[in-house]
Amino acid sequence: MSYYQPMGFRVLPPVVKNLLIINGLFFLATISLDTSFGIDLTKILGLHFPLAPDFKPWQFITYMFMHGGFAHILFNMFALWMFGYALENVWGGKRFLIYYMVTGIGAGLVYLLWIWFQMRPDILAMDKFLATASVDSLNEFTANHTFRVSRFSGAIWNEFQQFERNLTILSHNAGDSRALSGALEFVSHYRDYYLNQFVVVGASGAVFGILLAFGMMFPNSMIYLYFFIPIKAKYFVILYGAFELFEGVMNRPGSNIAHFAHLGGMIFGYVLIRYWKKKGEFFELN
Repeated sequence: MSYYQPMGFRVLPPVVKNLLIINGLFFLATISLDTSFGIDLTKILGLHFPLAPDFKPWQFITYMFMHGGFAHILFNMFALWMFGYALENVWGGKRFLIYYMVTGIGAGLVYLLWIWFQMRPDILAMDKFLATASVDSLNEFTANHTFRVSRFSGAIWNEFQQFERNLTILSHNAGDSRALSGALEFVSHYRDYYLNQFVVVGASGAVFGILLAFGMMFPNSMIYLYFFIPIKAKYFVILYGAFELFEGVMNRPGSNIAHFAHLGGMIFGYVLIRYWKKKGEFFELN
């Protein structure tokens, strides 16, 4: 069995330092471009569902450097430094970066899989109406779908209001071809709009992968919850993972936290560590 020796202890090793800088630059660019030019960087770099019109392959990488607010980036960057610097000191920069990217991409994949199971009934219902153009399939769709549209949604809001008027007409006269044609046009546009609404940003998936690795590398190290309550790293990871699973399954209304992305980072991190361990390239520290 081969063992990795620390490359020298650094409080801010190079990969962690550069990740902090890159995330900070992306955050500043998001604010600056939106304020100065009205450019929505999240739309371009956030991870969209692959069927969405705004999806681009590079988003599997870029989404990890985007954040939704100051508290979001502050928590992620603090956790990246707090748990990441020890791992990089032990693994070296190359292995740490590989782990970071694998867990981040893996988190995105798990999130998209979970989202597909959530949106699939709605997409199938829309596709059924678009294929049949029948009032029955339209009613089946509208009866089971909560529209993700508000007066802040841009041009689609005006289309939605006209769509509601067409629904009223069809409820009184199912044979009105003009109202049915208008409903078809709206649902076609809304389908693309709906798919674009599922966007994930943030380094959280990779950070949770790092948290898992820290728990496996330093299982008996003490972590202080709220800087006061001591708990061993291995128990902290187990409890946090269970909490994320519970929150993800509960799927509370209004929550904008991608709990399954967090779990995805931990899952891919665990698989990668087990692979390294099988090759004799991983060991635990007390």
